[in-house]
Amino acid sequence: MMIQTMSFLIVANVNPLEYSGPAWSPYLVGALIGCLSMLTFYFSNKPLGASTAYARVAGMLGNLAAPQHTGRLKYFRDNPPKVGWELMLVSGVMFGAFAAAWSGGELTGRLLPLMWQERFGVDSGLLRIVVAFLGGGLMAFGARMAGGCTSGHGISGTLQLAVGSWIAAIFFFIGGIVTAMLMFA
Repeated sequence: MMIQTMSFLIVANVNPLEYSGPAWSPYLVGALIGCLSMLTFYFSNKPLGASTAYARVAGMLGNLAAPQHTGRLKYFRDNPPKVGWELMLVSGVMFGAFAAAWSGGELTGRLLPLMWQERFGVDSGLLRIVVAFLGGGLMAFGARMAGGCTSGHGISGTLQLAVGSWIAAIFFFIGGIVTAMLMFA
């Protein structure tokens, strides 16, 4: 992946440090994510992944709401809910996204992007929140069913040349293309 990105940069004659957009350069960020993944393997012998964090949060919430039921579930007996490195990674991603939006001049404070307003109207804030939560829930469910999320399969798994991760990554892109075509049609 890194070699493909670097060859694209050479062919396109693009300097990743001189990105003209307001956001951070996607080439530089992609290279940094690759470095982070390699360092994570080197220092902790663990792949990057975020979906386990959501399962741990669900377990912690389950311990608050129904501790006896949560304690009987095999998954949470084998993987006790706790604040682990996965949850810290997700927290870091959220902090990093905020820092990137703020430093890139893209922190708008708007609930509804202009594209959403044009498609669904100005008064569709509740619809956006419901769609976002449903989409997030479906993605979390899919990630748990697939044995990993986009970062687990798409970054760490492909880096290890895992066939299942390559298949998952291909379908991530297909799903993204179909979604973009539906949204921008």
